[in-house]
Amino acid sequence: VQLVESGGATVQDGGSLRLSCAASGFTISQYCMGWFRQVPGKEREVVGVIYAGGGSPDYANSVKSRFTISLDYARNTVLLHMNGLKPDDTAMYYCAADRSLFRRSGYCTRSPTTYEHWGQGTQVTVS
Repeated sequence: VQLVESGGATVQDGGSLRLSCAASGFTISQYCMGWFRQVPGKEREVVGVIYAGGGSPDYANSVKSRFTISLDYARNTVLLHMNGLKPDDTAMYYCAADRSLFRRSGYCTRSPTTYEHWGQGTQVTVS
């Protein structure tokens, strides 16, 4: 199982970015997929999660109406579309995946500690 994030960059306040998470070694449609972010000295926090087998995304209140998760099944990729970026959105963004979450509980949790597989992260800086 491998997750590779890309698309991070430095953008101006109010700008937009699209992050990609390319998955390999598994099919995303059987997994909970999540985007999380972390700044130095703070805990990793959820951005949004989705059951890739069918369901609506669940977003953190801080990004609702600005960020959107989409799925590209042909490329086995999860996308994070970010609009209206603010300096507070500056962080390392991580993609995560877990197969057992949905099976156990019927939903994808927001807690990063419950996700088994992680990418290396991509930096987003808003100035």
